[in-house]
Amino acid sequence: MSEYPFGPAPQGGPQGTQANPTTQVPPAAPQPSPAPAPQEPRPKRPHTTLKAALAGVLGGLLAAGALVGALFATGVIGTDTQVHVSGGGQQITIDPSDEDTTVANAVAAKALPSVVTVYCTFPEGEGMGSGVIYDNNGNVITNNHVVDGAESIQVSLDGQNFDAKLVGTDASSDIAVLNVDFGDTEVTPMEVGDSSALQVGDWVMSVGSPFGLESSVSQGIVSALSRNTLLEGTSGNTLYTNLIQTDATINPGNSGGALVNDQGQLVGICTLYSSDTESFAGIGYAIPSDYATQIADKIIAGEPVTHAYIGLSMQTVTPQNALANGLSVDSGAYVVEVTDGSPAAEAGIQKGDVVTSIGGTKIDSADAAILAVRSHDIGDTVEVTVTRGSQEQTFEVTLGSDEALQQEQEQQDDQTVTINGQEISLRDLIELYQQQEQQQSPFGGR
Repeated sequence: MSEYPFGPAPQGGPQGTQANPTTQVPPAAPQPSPAPAPQEPRPKRPHTTLKAALAGVLGGLLAAGALVGALFATGVIGTDTQVHVSGGGQQITIDPSDEDTTVANAVAAKALPSVVTVYCTFPEGEGMGSGVIYDNNGNVITNNHVVDGAESIQVSLDGQNFDAKLVGTDASSDIAVLNVDFGDTEVTPMEVGDSSALQVGDWVMSVGSPFGLESSVSQGIVSALSRNTLLEGTSGNTLYTNLIQTDATINPGNSGGALVNDQGQLVGICTLYSSDTESFAGIGYAIPSDYATQIADKIIAGEPVTHAYIGLSMQTVTPQNALANGLSVDSGAYVVEVTDGSPAAEAGIQKGDVVTSIGGTKIDSADAAILAVRSHDIGDTVEVTVTRGSQEQTFEVTLGSDEALQQEQEQQDDQTVTINGQEISLRDLIELYQQQEQQQSPFGGR
């Protein structure tokens, strides 16, 4: 499996993650408590002190009784209060009067049977991640980067190992589906929640196998919503849009595992963490369940996974190349090419325009423009603001589907040409040509 944080971390694409044990830090040795300072003997006091103490205790008891009565009256506490968590064939009851039972206990009990550990073998070694049991047909959702390039895949559930086969992937959204023959073993598909209902501050729990430690959980909250990022990998760019940010721990090995709400329902597929080190530092990310299951459903049905498409080739504008080329803005996405018949072409966007805003989102780079487009759905109409010369113009663009583009790329993959005795795919040849053109362009390189 490959795990990779983003932010200051990734260099040279995704990094392979081995199931290495974590480093244990021994607890600090206990420090002796300082001896109490000697105190002067207190003179004896008359019995009025005892009377005052009794009066204080009695007053405290009366106040406490009044508070408890108010809490019972308002329903904040009570021996009959119960929380029911059900789903996936399980019924779990939480009684707040039982100090040993909490929401976290119940959610963990409900979610853990629905999460597997995914073990992969690669030409260069082994890796692992996590996966979520999606249905009773043995389909398991995980991350594409967990299984990308794997020669064989197994999943572990409750101490048993099962062979898995890859149903399909969508590399650009980092979702993959496995199918596992669990035989006579009873499995519990995870109940899917509504990720669009999440709010900042909501309680969540991550469930997976960090560092190979199977069946681990960590609770936290939703720290932020609608986070976007793009990662460059060995097999292309992966676009992450509308991510859930959480402080529930997400470490190497959690990828493909579950982020669940306080009802034990799936609200996200754990995917990334942001850190300067090789482990979690308080910022983790999950793909919303609404989007992940939509992609999974298409993969299972054998349908093409399509995304919003605008039809622009762009390069990042910097203060340096803006000055060199006399642009009136020093940031944005320079339009290198507009695809004929694309949504952008039909709206009136032209080569040489600098895109500065898409759908109300400020654009300061080509990557930001791609992310802004992919954060919308096919058929959405968005306002695209560009600078043309010294004039600012806004266009209404109805986003299309990239299905035709994907088919074209597949055809290019199938076609090869021979150059100097070496066979090369047509797609690779086109990419090489585009790279050479970009190097000659004043906007060569992002």
